[in-house]
Amino acid sequence: MQRPTPAMVFDLDGTLVDSVYQHVLAWHEALQACGIELSIWRIHRRIGMSGGLFTRAFMREMDRELDQALLDQLRLGHAAAYRRLAPQVRPLPGALPLLRHLTAIGCPWAIATSGRIETAGPILEMLEVPDGVPIITRDMVARAKPDPDLFLAAVEQLGADPLGTFVVGDSVWDMLAAGRARFLGVGLLSGGYGTEELRSSGAYRVYDDPAMLLKHLDELGLRDD
Repeated sequence: MQRPTPAMVFDLDGTLVDSVYQHVLAWHEALQACGIELSIWRIHRRIGMSGGLFTRAFMREMDRELDQALLDQLRLGHAAAYRRLAPQVRPLPGALPLLRHLTAIGCPWAIATSGRIETAGPILEMLEVPDGVPIITRDMVARAKPDPDLFLAAVEQLGADPLGTFVVGDSVWDMLAAGRARFLGVGLLSGGYGTEELRSSGAYRVYDDPAMLLKHLDELGLRDD
């Protein structure tokens, strides 16, 4: 019986690039500009969700009505603040070697991010993504994480067997979305969530960062022989 070809779908922020705290600070600035005081640690706990779901969740927690004009202002404010901070962002250790290795051994891979193309686009350029690699952003699906739409769209574009697909992410929202799509989740600590948090939300394995994942690909059945 032919084995399914393993495939990998990567989250972006906190998984391939060290950008989580830039997003946190950008959201903090956008919220303050709208007169909303919110502790930075509370913002961090929501990073990985779509921006729309993120702002709606905070509106509910603060018992504020869902004002579409305010939601739009927050989204645009975050995007503007993040663009100013984006030059600080760098690929995480091992990210480029990992992606190059997967390409070299013929392992299909894709990137699926809750970010919109307006914020994700410039960051993706630093990853040297080869032509033909699917990139799914929030603009391309009906719902973002923790819904599985991003990951399902990525696998569909890859033409991969869902039974042989791993989702690599740094947040509980990634692991929940992977589980809802019935993919195996691989957690990375590089976004700030802890090992137990990732495991309890469905991570099959947890590694420090892309560099550590590269060294342990054989644990996922990914070999170059």
